Amino acid sequence: MPDNFATCDLCDGHKNDSTGDFRVLPPVFRDYGQVRKFAGPVVTVKCFEDNTLVKAAVDSVGFVETPQGRVGQVLVVDGGASLRRALLGGNLGAAAARNGWAGVVIDGCVRDTAELAGHAVGIRALAAMPLPTEKRNEGQANVAVQLQGVWVRPGDWLYADEDGIVVASKPLV
Repeated sequence: MPDNFATCDLCDGHKNDSTGDFRVLPPVFRDYGQVRKFAGPVVTVKCFEDNTLVKAAVDSVGFVETPQGRVGQVLVVDGGASLRRALLGGNLGAAAARNGWAGVVIDGCVRDTAELAGHAVGIRALAAMPLPTEKRNEGQANVAVQLQGVWVRPGDWLYADEDGIVVASKPLV
């Protein structure tokens, strides 16, 4: 995992970007995982109050092999900003850590926050909500998604640390 970055430095270096290749997510995401700083190539899921595809993603291999070594990916979930159901809980957080995901960023809710805090994976979400989702097998994977109005695409790179979350169309470090 690339951890030799600071989102503030990335913003300083790209603050005049007008191409849309560098985006900053609004500061609405709370930290729930054990890992506070994470980065990696993006995999996306779009779903609304149904975490079937989130489970499928975290149950799969969460890393890619590169010439520089193994790199954990970041699952970005467009949950429609729903505050009514949790898209990730303790079991799925454990699966993400076990399968090598660098992080999970959810425009929606999580549950089992005490468990999530013990899993070696970065987890960001809007809030905690104890109510689980329905399982309707709905949603889309590997599509462009919007989190809080910011476009994120499969293959983008996401960088998250204590100061925020930025997304770029290519690796920055």
